[in-house]
Parts: sequence; structure tokens; C-alpha cells
Amino acid sequence: MICTDKFHSCVFRGIPCILPILLLVSIFSAPLATAAGDNVQFVEVARDSGVDFVHECGASSKKLLVETFASGVAWLDYDNDGWLDLYFQNGANLSKGLPSPGNALYRNTGKGTFVDVSVEAGVKGNGGYATGVAIGDYDNDGFLDIFVNYYGPNLLYQNKGDGTFRDVTVAAGVGGGKLYGSSAGFLDYDRDGDLDLYVSNSFDFEVEEDLYCGFKQEGWRMYCHPSHFDGVPDLLYRNNGDGTFTDVSSEAGITNPGGKGLGITFGDFDGDGFPDIYVGNDGVRNSLFRNNGDGTFEDLSYSAGVGFDANGKPDATMGTTAGDFDGDGFLDLYMTHFSEELNALYRNQGNLEFEILSDRWDLGTSFSKLAFGTGFLDFDNDGDLDIYASCGHVVDNVELYSPHIESQQSDLLYENRKGAFRDVSASSGPAFEIKHFGRGAAIGDYDNDGDLDIVVNNFGQPAMLFRNDGGNRNHWIMIQAQGKKSNRFGFGTRIQIRTGKHTQLKEVNNAGSYLSSHDFRVHFGLGDARRVDRIEVLWPSGQKQTLTDVPADQILLITEE
Repeated sequence: MICTDKFHSCVFRGIPCILPILLLVSIFSAPLATAAGDNVQFVEVARDSGVDFVHECGASSKKLLVETFASGVAWLDYDNDGWLDLYFQNGANLSKGLPSPGNALYRNTGKGTFVDVSVEAGVKGNGGYATGVAIGDYDNDGFLDIFVNYYGPNLLYQNKGDGTFRDVTVAAGVGGGKLYGSSAGFLDYDRDGDLDLYVSNSFDFEVEEDLYCGFKQEGWRMYCHPSHFDGVPDLLYRNNGDGTFTDVSSEAGITNPGGKGLGITFGDFDGDGFPDIYVGNDGVRNSLFRNNGDGTFEDLSYSAGVGFDANGKPDATMGTTAGDFDGDGFLDLYMTHFSEELNALYRNQGNLEFEILSDRWDLGTSFSKLAFGTGFLDFDNDGDLDIYASCGHVVDNVELYSPHIESQQSDLLYENRKGAFRDVSASSGPAFEIKHFGRGAAIGDYDNDGDLDIVVNNFGQPAMLFRNDGGNRNHWIMIQAQGKKSNRFGFGTRIQIRTGKHTQLKEVNNAGSYLSSHDFRVHFGLGDARRVDRIEVLWPSGQKQTLTDVPADQILLITEE
């Protein structure tokens, strides 16, 4: 065993011993590169892995809007043992006024299985209808905390570091009142070294209204379209550094009273060193808030061209994700939409102007789908970003109105073919044959074998865990950032790697998808490259670090100097 300052991690024959997490076969077998993702198969293994969570949607004859929008899910290593754990948000039966069965935390045993530790960890929730979840270390103590968005008052759990959590919502000042919350995420928007909190809110909805939509025939009542409801403003909480937050929404300029926020994501879209915020709104203009670097934001959705579809109309945006899919060094955007609306791919042209490529990059198979959770991911480790989307309609009897559209749908997987995306869903294993009501989804490598897996929280159904079998035939590297001057887990850190003439850029960011939180370790596929020539790290503090000649097939911890 050796420790090397060069890599800022302990390694034993290339295996980081600080994170007991690699399967030896991925290190020593030196696999040959595969040219495409045809050999990658996803298998649904939730029940076999001990994940028996079932979402309580509270579906009723009243067709309450909250029911169908459902809940999210998060990857997090809450006990710092090097293995990703799972946290599911749960709904409640609002029509009957019954409390939620509770959110669920599953501890990863490191042996391919999970154990439900919800009760002993103290994270089952406040009894309300939980929607979104955000993961981040808001107090910089080295343990990940949990924020839960609700239909109603929200919840902040502080990780005590002993496997349990405490409710600090009131003391922290992030309860949020009675708004209908959706997605949320942690970011250090003011670059002061601690994590702030962005909370997206969706509709002005009251259970008591009992609005009727659809034909007035038995079995034909449907969930109302969001256009029947007014929007509500989002919230930005600045971290005061003492365990409390201050609502700075108005002074920061992110308040949008007409917004109907669902998916959010963060990224430094203009490369100025400050994280920007993208908000996907349901049926109204989306927002790209540029960070001015002085504590304020400016909504550039009109000038940037990311507020509407190609015809100038607002889409029903559900999920969002950011990533550099074309390798030009600028973060692009992908978002999921309603059925008969193409999911949108926006290419960042480098000057805070985007062009929409949905109709030119062979993404048309999304037209009949209603997609929610999403993410850019390199599922086959070939060195470029592919696209995943979880699918399922919000109108559970949509076949009555549109026979060509299914209510339960299979998910989408698009392989990046450098100039087009190819829909490989049908050839990517039995997991992509399952028809379900997909909602929140999160991407992460739960078995630490070097390829990315997917978890889905369904509407009123058992959760699903898609294990990636074969993605690690190509080489890879995963990087975990540890800040010193910057926030502890390095949120907002930009990492660029080079292998030969090929460069890739990613940021540490777990906010994205829909109501969910991805694994924030930064994963790069390397194709047939056995080493990374150069790793360049730009920390939120402005500190720069460079590593050279780094072995592939490892999870690498980089600590800010």
C-alpha cells in the first residue's frame, strides 16, 4: 500500500484504499474497447437487491394533481463507507387525509444488496406528500445532509455522522410554508465556500378545490392540465455559514411568480466561474438564470433561446439535465416533455446562445412518450454522453382519449453517435422492456464496477433498479472532489480530462433529472485508453490543479490543495 500526493488518494495496485469499492476484474482484465453500446444490457434487480420500496401515490377518483406528479429518489453515501445508498420520497393519500407511509433509506451493503434503515436513521419524513429531494453537505462537516421538498412544509435533515439524522428545518429556516414544492438542489452560487439551496415550486393547488376535467362519463375523469392552475415563485436560500439560511429570492432576482417549476439543473454555462440555474417550467416559459457574480441573477431565457420550443411555444418541461454532449467544452441542455412534444436538446454555442437540435439529432422516438427523470450519462464508457429518460403518462386513462398513446411506457436510452443519437432502448436489455409509470430517476454507480446504473421511483408502483451489465468493457475513471477552501464535496468544480486528442468536461453537480439527485462523483468513459493523460481541476474557490498520467479503472479522490 502506498499513499501518493500526486493523486491525493491511497492506492493499492491502482485501487483507492480509502474507498473500498472496485471490482478487481475491472482493474486487471484490461478489457478491449467496444465501438458502441450494443453489448450493454440493463437488468432490473430492485427486489433481488433488497429494494422493496413501493410508492404511495394516493390515486383516487378525485384525480388530484399532486398524485400523478409523484416523487423522486436520490443516490447518496450517507455513512461515508464508499458505497452509494438510496433514499426514496413517498407520497400520501391526500383525498382521504391519510399520512404518508414514509420515505425510505436503503443502506448499500457493498455486496450488491440494500437494507432498509429508514426507522433507525430517522428519515421517514413529516407525514406529508414528499416530492423532490436534494443532497448536499450544507454544514461542511463531511457528511451528506438531505433536503426534502413537499406538497406543503419542507424538511431539512442534518446528518449526525453516526448513521442517524436530525430534523433542523425550523432552526435552519427552510420550511417554505404551504407551497407545492417540486425539485431542489444545493449549489454555492456566491462562491463563499458553503452550499446554498434552490427550491423549485410548481402550482397554486389546493386539495379542496376538486376541479373536474375530462368527459363526464364513468371512468373518463382525467387529471387536469397544469394550465388550469396558477404558477408560484421559486425560492433561493443563502447559507449563512452558521447552520441557518436566509431567503434571498427577491433580491437575487430568481422570483418568477408565474413559474410552474418542475426540473432544475445547475451549470456554469458561460464559463465565468459562477454557477447558473436552469428551471424547467410546466407549460410556461423555461428560465435560464445567469449568475452575475454579485449575488444576483438575470433571466436570459429569451436571448439564450432556451425558453420555448422551435416554434416559439412553451413546452410542458418535466426533467432537465446539463452536460457537454458534443465535446466542445460548453455545457448543453436536455429536457423531457409531454407526449406529442419532442424532448428538447439544446447545444450551447459558447456565447450564452443555444440552438435546438431535437429534430436533427434523431430524437423523434420521444414524440409518443411522456418523459420525466433524465440524465446525460456515458452508459457504454466510449467517451461521450448518451441520454436516458424515464417514461410514463400523467393521465392514467389516456388511451380513452388518444388510443395511440400508452399510459404505462417503457423508458428511453439514446446512444451518442457523434452527429446523431440512436435510440437503443429496444436492444439494451430487459429493463427497457418494462412498461410503467416512470417519474423520478437518478443515475449512479451503486456497485462501483465502473459503469452507471439507474434507479426509478414510479408513480404508485414498486421502484426499479437498472443494473448496467457490460458498460465496463471499456475503460473509465470516476473522480470524487473534496474541497478545502471550496465546499466540502466540491459542488460546482469543473473537471476536464484528456486522453490522446480527446477531451471531456464535466462539473460536480447532482441536481437535475426530475425531483431527484444523481451520484455527484464525476464519471468519465475512456474507451480503450488505459490511462488519462491529463486531469485539470478548477475549484469553486478559483484554485486550479493538474494531474498527469493517471491510471484508468479507478475511483479517484482529489483533494483541493
